[in-house]
Amino acid sequence: MKAYIGIKFYQDYRNRELIEKISEALEKNSITTSCVVRDMEKWGKVEYEPKELMENALSEIDSCDIVIIEFTEKGIGLGIESGYAFAKGVPIITIAQEGSEISNTLMGISKKIFIYKDSSELVDFFSNEV
Repeated sequence: MKAYIGIKFYQDYRNRELIEKISEALEKNSITTSCVVRDMEKWGKVEYEPKELMENALSEIDSCDIVIIEFTEKGIGLGIESGYAFAKGVPIITIAQEGSEISNTLMGISKKIFIYKDSSELVDFFSNEV
């Protein structure tokens, strides 16, 4: 099984640790992961034109069995990725830290929503839900 991880992009990669923890939690459950900033952009070492980046991201979603949207912080790209996955019939699981506001639209298209206090809770959640 392969999961695409959608998460808000930051030029300073301030959420790199969270991306790595989500990936680790999935991989502990035998789920390989794909994340644009890590795998395509190589943490800023590779640059794409916006159109090419989106084409690559959407193609990657097509190759995945599930999409994980980390929605602690909103991002336009997250809406595009989740909407595309939904239109293609790829199941979406939305995760977010406690206190986050998840839009009604995202709630409506998500197979599951998981609110966590600490990223260490993700391993157990993924083992039960994916």
